[in-house]
Amino acid sequence: QVQVVESGGGLVQPGGSLRLSCTTSANTFSIGVMGWYRQAPGKQRELVASIITGGSTNYAASVKGRFAISRDNAKNTVYLQMNNLKPKDTAVYYCKCRSWGADYWGQGTQVTVSS
Repeated sequence: QVQVVESGGGLVQPGGSLRLSCTTSANTFSIGVMGWYRQAPGKQRELVASIITGGSTNYAASVKGRFAISRDNAKNTVYLQMNNLKPKDTAVYYCKCRSWGADYWGQGTQVTVSS
């Protein structure tokens, strides 16, 4: 069973920064895309950012220019650097790993942006 584990969430003031990490037990060569999603209370889960093996990235319009996704293939880890955080970024952030065509999700990490 592939495991996906997120870390790095917390409480931050508006304008602050956080870095999320996600590590997977999936075989390195099996991993296609890894991505970050978020779900705010009462809303659907939405894509925040994704990155493929070759390094190409994709961002939601709402975070472009503020968030950056990166990947360390040797560690099977993906990062989400979040800068200039806003209260609307408050949500549970989930990591997804696609391995051999199957999707695996982490348990989520809470990010709260509040003064």
